[in-house]
Amino acid sequence: MYVPRFKPDPAIVADLGLDHADLVVTVRPPATEAHYHNPESEVLMDAVFELASKAPTTKIILLPRNKKQELEIRAAWPELFATNKIVVPDSVIDGLNLIWHSDLVISGGGTMNREAAALGVPVYTIFRGKPGAVDRYLAAEGRLVFIETPNDVRQKIVWKRRSRVSNAEAGNTSVLNTIIDNVDFVARQSFAGRS
Repeated sequence: MYVPRFKPDPAIVADLGLDHADLVVTVRPPATEAHYHNPESEVLMDAVFELASKAPTTKIILLPRNKKQELEIRAAWPELFATNKIVVPDSVIDGLNLIWHSDLVISGGGTMNREAAALGVPVYTIFRGKPGAVDRYLAAEGRLVFIETPNDVRQKIVWKRRSRVSNAEAGNTSVLNTIIDNVDFVARQSFAGRS
């Protein structure tokens, strides 16, 4: 609901040390400490890092879920950190703005996937649990791609720069307006019954 009001801020490009020639890939690792975690997600994430390591202009913005996860990924992929192929932001950043300035998003979670789909950014999920109804809908609409095997990483993920259209031009507020109209209708009906 909040995406149509989003306005991109280009300052994030300099803040993260990105070059306009970079293929920017935002990666949100799976929730390895959650009760629903499936280790297959980590295998998929490793396949993503392996493929990205071979792409010369790819820059991964990594959003680890906690410091422990960050340290584990740093230990597993030290050369990607040493060459700044993987960057972890030093501080909290605006997630929507990061997604907007990304060429694609790969995430083991739900919210970031859905935000990317709403912004029109190519998004791939490495979540290996039972998919939610929203995710199934987005996949059916071609706005979210399920990555289920390491082979899917190589075959389904499209590693290319995307054209960015301003949100004012790309935003479709019809869904938001429908929701607001329905909430307004229900509220009016509820209050009308009390008079």
